[in-house]
Amino acid sequence: MNPEVVFGLEGAAWPALLLDAGGVVLRANSAAMGTFGQGISTGSANLSLIWMPENGGTPDQFLSQWEISRTATVDLRFRTTSGMPAKFSTAICVFGNNGRKWFVLQLLPATDLVVFPVPAPTVPIPIPAAPGITPSVLPLENKAVADAGGVLLKQKLDCALQLARTVSLDFNNALTSVLGHTSLLLSKAEAGHPWRHSLMEVEKSAERAAEIANELAVFSRQEKETRKTPPGNVNTVVNRCVEFFRNAHGAKITWNVQLEKGLFSARFDEAKMQQALTKILENAVEAAGTGGSGQIMVQTRNVDLSEATQDRNVRLSAGAYVCVEIVDNGGGMDPEVLPRIFEPFFTTKGKSHRGLGLALAYGIVTNHGGGIAISSQPGAGASARIYLPSEKQLVRETSSVSENLNGTETVLVVDDESLMLTMADTILTEFGYKVLTANGGQKALAILSRGDTNVDIVVTDLVMPGMGGRELVERIRQLAPTIKILCTSGYVMPADKQTGTAYLQKPFTSHELLAKVKQVLVGSG
Repeated sequence: MNPEVVFGLEGAAWPALLLDAGGVVLRANSAAMGTFGQGISTGSANLSLIWMPENGGTPDQFLSQWEISRTATVDLRFRTTSGMPAKFSTAICVFGNNGRKWFVLQLLPATDLVVFPVPAPTVPIPIPAAPGITPSVLPLENKAVADAGGVLLKQKLDCALQLARTVSLDFNNALTSVLGHTSLLLSKAEAGHPWRHSLMEVEKSAERAAEIANELAVFSRQEKETRKTPPGNVNTVVNRCVEFFRNAHGAKITWNVQLEKGLFSARFDEAKMQQALTKILENAVEAAGTGGSGQIMVQTRNVDLSEATQDRNVRLSAGAYVCVEIVDNGGGMDPEVLPRIFEPFFTTKGKSHRGLGLALAYGIVTNHGGGIAISSQPGAGASARIYLPSEKQLVRETSSVSENLNGTETVLVVDDESLMLTMADTILTEFGYKVLTANGGQKALAILSRGDTNVDIVVTDLVMPGMGGRELVERIRQLAPTIKILCTSGYVMPADKQTGTAYLQKPFTSHELLAKVKQVLVGSG
């Protein structure tokens, strides 16, 4: 029997097998075929082909001892393509329905200090049913390998994550300068300027690089949203994202935006949620644009559940939610693709895509306690529904800050990167502000301590050598508590955000910097 089963591990870098109770290999991923040979994937091959006697008994005897819903990790020996046996730490997951059992085996060399990557537990695995029985859908549950090498492994992972954070930070600083200067020049260049096209290409390339840097930063910091953010209006973020794509794609796509006027409030990180929505909208725009008459519907609505409900792969407990639905009229997706859409590095768009978009969106939304459900059929478009827990309180619609971005106030910009200081000085001065710069916290405090200096707002980086941004903010609060403060960083906002301190994530454009400074100065930031 060779059922059409997608068990979520085809793209894994380690061998993975789907077996029935008799040890017949129903599915083997490419890593398994590379380790044990192509014969393991015929659909009629048995685990006995690679089973070593040291494991004890036969494969079917070994499998018979495992109960449904059990997970465990054991050391087993298998014969590889070289003919030599190899020892593997084997994670075993057992599923079943209607009296039948299936097994998912994931194999890593027992000497490797590696943790099994765990697919998202809400992504379902279609399990083959007996003839005439409707297939059931069971959640995938994997147990990470934990052994004596766990401490060393944690050290290695911490080093890798720190490297990712450092690279992302430096990259963002450089890109912020590029985007800032480029957007400023574009705002001054007339439509027919001979350099305008090249400047737009520079801006486009920098924005693309900024996406990669932001993805790297977010993946290196996949913590839960534990800080107590104030209730916000999701409509504000949705509007901003839609306007960006609407302006970028002009008449190529017809937009139908239906926003709930009395939307429930939700607690969310605005910068992160904007990233998640942008990634989903990017997919919708790309899908809808392929037909030449693209249509996208964006809708927000309140969802109040009196009992637990299942929407595709998302299990929603009873309670209130804010739902954002994005529907496109593109070509849709094949059924075998849907269970894998949230896997990092899985893509159907070719080698030029990294396959991180939906994985990033999934991580952001689930870290907020929500979920993303996606449904699609070939030729019938796709629908993505984002659910965020709500407090069932209405939020007031707020108008944006005036587009008059000029100012006369004094701004102190603090950053250890000279290119950031130059960029901020150039942009803010162009729009009427008096600008002071400091390349560190001590110098900033020295400027603020002078009797002849009246600073209205401090724009400071959070991560600097010596005195960091957090310490600087605390010292400013003691020295001059009335000064407005705007923090910037290439990271997502840290959990210990100071009360009353506004935040702008790098990289940012000249417009974003000017708008945020104006917003903080008028007291709405």
